[in-house]
Parts: sequence; C-alpha cells; structure tokens
Amino acid sequence: MTTESTLALARFVAYTKPHEMTERVRREAKRAILNWLGCAIGASHHDTVERAIAALAPFAGPPQATVLGRHERFDIFHAALLNGMTSHTFDFDDTHLRTIIHPTGPVASALLALAEHTPVSGDAFIHAFVLGTEVECRIGNAVYPSHYDVGWHITGTAGVFGAAAAVGRLLGLTEQQLVWALGIAATQASGLREMFGSMCKPLHVGLAARNGLQAALLAKQDFTSAAQPIEGRRGFANVLATERDLSKITDRLGETWELEANSYKPFACGVVVHPAIDGCLQLRTEEGLAAASIEVIELRVHPLVLELTGKKAPRTGLEGKFSVYHSAAVAIIDGAAGPAQYSDAHVADPAVIALRDRVRATVDPALSEDAAHIRIRLSDGRIHERFVAHALGSIENPMSDGDLEAKFRGLCAPILSEDATQAIIAACRRFDTSTDAGALARLTVSQHRTADATAARA
Repeated sequence: MTTESTLALARFVAYTKPHEMTERVRREAKRAILNWLGCAIGASHHDTVERAIAALAPFAGPPQATVLGRHERFDIFHAALLNGMTSHTFDFDDTHLRTIIHPTGPVASALLALAEHTPVSGDAFIHAFVLGTEVECRIGNAVYPSHYDVGWHITGTAGVFGAAAAVGRLLGLTEQQLVWALGIAATQASGLREMFGSMCKPLHVGLAARNGLQAALLAKQDFTSAAQPIEGRRGFANVLATERDLSKITDRLGETWELEANSYKPFACGVVVHPAIDGCLQLRTEEGLAAASIEVIELRVHPLVLELTGKKAPRTGLEGKFSVYHSAAVAIIDGAAGPAQYSDAHVADPAVIALRDRVRATVDPALSEDAAHIRIRLSDGRIHERFVAHALGSIENPMSDGDLEAKFRGLCAPILSEDATQAIIAACRRFDTSTDAGALARLTVSQHRTADATAARA
C-alpha cells in the first residue's frame, strides 16, 4: 500500500535474502564500488578535502576507519563524511539517470566506515549496498522531479535513506528499528541546489553518509522516530516535494532493481553536459579541429542543461563543472573532460576563455536528457555537425568493464602505484568472496606515490 511506504521499505531491508538478488545486480554493485573508490581516491587530496580535514581533524575521535587514498584514519563518522565528500568532489561518480541521484557515495561511504570497525564479509557488504541503493533510488523515484525542481539536491536528501537502510541491514536491525532508522534519516535529509559549484555540493554526499550511519546506530539502541516519516502528512515526501507518487516506492519492490539502471560518467562534470562533450570530442577527432580555426560552437540541448550548467563565466574549477560552455571548450582544446579540465587553472586559461566565449547554447525541449546537437562553424565557412542520440555512459551506450577500469587507473595514477591500483581492481572483482570487506579501504593507502598530494590537487 502506498500509505505504508516506510514499513514496506523496512520489511524489504529486513527480510530480503542475498539469493533473491540477480547476478546482474551483483555485478553492477561491484562496478559501482570500483567506480566510487576511484572517484574518492582521485579527489583525496583536492583542496576541498584538505580544508575539511584541517577543520575537522582536531575534533575527530579514535582512528577507526580510513580516509580513502590518504594515510589519516578517523572515527567512523568522520571517515564516512570525508569519503562521501571525496567521492563526489570531481562530480565523476555514478548516476541513477531517472532521478540524477549519485547512489553509491552515501551508501558505500557509510558501509565501508562501519566495515572497518565491525568486520563483515564482502558478500554481506554487497547485499547491504544493493538494498541501500534500492531504498534511496525508490524514494527518489517517488518525489522526482518536483523535489529536485524546487531546489533540493536529491543525492543528499535521498542518499541519507540509502545509507541508513544499508547500515541497518549490516547491524541486523529489526523491522521496527528500520522504520525508526528511516525516520531518523528523514529528519536529517537536506542539501540545496543553490550550493552547486561550491565545496558544499560534495559535502551533501558526505553528510548523507554520516547521517545515515548515525541514524542506523541510533535505531539499534531503540532511539525512536515517527511511524510514517516518508509518507506522513508532514513527512519527507509531502514536505519536500510539490508532487509525489508513493507507488514508485513499493511497486514490484524486490522484483526489479534500480541499480541495474545505474550509469557511469566518462566525463568529470554534471551528467547533463555529457552529450555536448561527447559530440565535440567526436568532431574534434574526426575533423582534426583546432580552437583557432573555430568561429562558433552552437549547441542545442535539453532544458536541464542550461538550468543546471548555464554558467557562462565560471570562476573556479568547481564552477566549471556547471558550465556547458567551458565543457565544450575544453573538449575541443584538450580532447578530454576529466578532472584536470575542471581545475582552477583551466578555467582561467586565456585560450579556454577565448573559445568558451564562442560557444552558444540554446534549449530544445524535443531532445532527451542524454542527447544533443552540435554545430561547429569554422572561420573559413565550413560547417561540421553531429547529433548525439545517447551520450557515452548512458544506459543505451554504457561504459564497459574495461572503460571503468581505465577510468579507475587514470584517477588513481597521481595517488597510488600501478601495483596498488591493480590490487584494488582485483579485490573489487572478487569482493563477494572476501571475508573482510574493510580490507578494501586499507588497500587504498598502500604504496603511495611520493608526490601524491601535489599531483592530485585540482
């Protein structure tokens, strides 16, 4: 029943058995975890993280868990917070395209912190992870798009439910305790889209991880909350969304899996920009385009592109991630749109600015979110055009296992040795057979490159 959404989710988390998950969803869980680790390790020395650690380290508790890609260890709450932040700092993490939720960051960051403190098997970790991502994405389905449209950052608001549910499963919470955990999560759900382009955007993911972990631990001690925190008159869905469809929480729950609709980013920026980048890269490669020969780049894009990434003159690398103009320019100039292209230095590069100023973008409501039309006019009058129906990384044009491993290696290269990087890839491949899930975190701090901190800063 739609009136019992919270109870239905609590029962689902409490009683779903590992064998009820499909092999496809298990495989996707391992792909998601590898991608998450790469994003977190790659950003582990970014200025955002350095500032957070400088602010919080003096007040941290005992060294219980790893900050991925670093030698520091913190209490599990700070570790979950920091790893959630690092995993989203590059905006390179996975995306549930139906809702634009980045599902792995909140859930895996909470789980791995707990797994270092209270050892669990890799199989139990994967089971809890799949259940947590299912909870957050189904709640997201119920309130998207109105929840997002009014200004909530849905990864922060829905992610806290996923983290609470996943940790609750590992802790063995009862049905009643899981209801309380979801309620404690609901009253902490937050994250504002106004913060996009600032250090607060990745903070949302970290807070979702930490607060979800906290919610489950409180519920374990019978710390109570409301009976209907999601569907109640003054609950999450009714307060934080102007429209909602609670049937999307319960419809075929346990039969279909939202993680099977997960996608991975080939470019380190907002996913709605990816079709434009993809098209620019294709034309650059095929036509041998150089910035100096381009008179104008004309883009036709989905309405969300200009709503989310319409910054014409970004001032920082983080703001550059929300500029379709900057993204098109670096795709042509560098032939790439990775973390390096969204550094402060790249945003301020005169050559990038000059081409960025020659990018024009217009909205075409007929286009899908993963489509774009690119038209490049050269100074000699020649015109090159490309229509991207489905951007690389979308469900229809997914990244392969090889693509994800290459992305992972690229992210880890400034931080870890090649041997350490390969060891993590191998560990993720066989993660479901591991007897100690927490060992995965410790692999990320071995064999550091000597210039790790300097090389990895964006």
